Amino acid sequence: MTTMNAEQDTQSPGSEAAPASPSLFQKVRGGRRRQMLTYEEVPGVADSAKSLLKTAHHELSLEQVRRHLQTAIEIEHATIPTYLCALYSIHDGTNTFAVQNIQGVVMEEMLHMLLACNILNAIGGHPAIDHPKFIPEYPTYLPHSADLFLVPLQKFSRDTIQVFLDIEKPAHRPAPPQPNHWDTIGQFYKSIKFALIHLERTTPGGIFHGDPARQMQPHHYYGGGGKLVPIHNLDDAVLAIDEIVGQGEGVNGTIIDSDSVLFGEDVEYAHYFRFNEIMSERRYRPTDKANAPPSGPPVAVDWNAVYAMRPNPKMADYPEGSELYAKTLGFNRTYMALLTSIHNAVNGDPPELMKAVPLMYDLKYQALELMVTPWKEGMTAGPSFEYVPPAMR
Repeated sequence: MTTMNAEQDTQSPGSEAAPASPSLFQKVRGGRRRQMLTYEEVPGVADSAKSLLKTAHHELSLEQVRRHLQTAIEIEHATIPTYLCALYSIHDGTNTFAVQNIQGVVMEEMLHMLLACNILNAIGGHPAIDHPKFIPEYPTYLPHSADLFLVPLQKFSRDTIQVFLDIEKPAHRPAPPQPNHWDTIGQFYKSIKFALIHLERTTPGGIFHGDPARQMQPHHYYGGGGKLVPIHNLDDAVLAIDEIVGQGEGVNGTIIDSDSVLFGEDVEYAHYFRFNEIMSERRYRPTDKANAPPSGPPVAVDWNAVYAMRPNPKMADYPEGSELYAKTLGFNRTYMALLTSIHNAVNGDPPELMKAVPLMYDLKYQALELMVTPWKEGMTAGPSFEYVPPAMR
């Protein structure tokens, strides 16, 4: 991937400068944080969009925004099991390009989840992760979406990558913010961003009064691109939302993600376009357009080098006391321990997140044990990502 600093005006051969994001920030200088602008100063935003910035979602109360941020945490989490199932189902030593792309997206989805928790904590909320309703029953629609597609747990395949493309689909420009029945994740986050801006500017004393000790810091999580931004004010919150949306959909209608624009990092492609490289079996070039297929060199994708995992497995499908029941329960216990460590970390004990690292390794190996265990009709078992009540952990 081409290395590019957001402050440079010259371009490397075969590359193009990372586009500037039309957010409420000024241009990055050396990867430093940007300064807030007023609505009227937002660069590259049409008059109609400026009007929308002034009026959209003023009806949302602070408590409603907190609930929307809890939903955002649930949306980010809901994507991770489906990505992990596809990743784990790929035979070791094969599909290196696909593995790297999916793995990178998973790490950034976890980052998005933590960023949403930081924003919620900053406005006095309390992220709720270790409870039954937090975990979807797959196949599932993403929370508060327009129910346009189901998200399954299934092996790596073209159909699976198509679901990933549906999840990360960029919004049409300009796209209105949508707090409910959203078509794209970016539209949902846009509604949160505009509501935060309005509430901060109209609430005496502002709304960012959460306990700073509840903020996850950059050293608590690393992996993939971007930064774990602690949230102390509106500037921080808008930066975090721009990071989340840009990593998924790209910035300014391009294939480039937000990390080079916001933090001066190397240029990478947004999640949608990383998945489209797998689907197309071809790399993008930095100059490729978002509405055109990738034009770079081909990449090898072996769609058959996967375990024949059954789709959407459930613990209830296996008799209690059976090998498959025990292995599935063991996997879900590890999964719950992982969620519990994240819950504790974002609710006042950030070092608890360190417990998640070995649990992620355990989760992978337990998933692989299931994927090599025969089920029936030529298929194997697989991880079910189900809630386990405390009495069974």
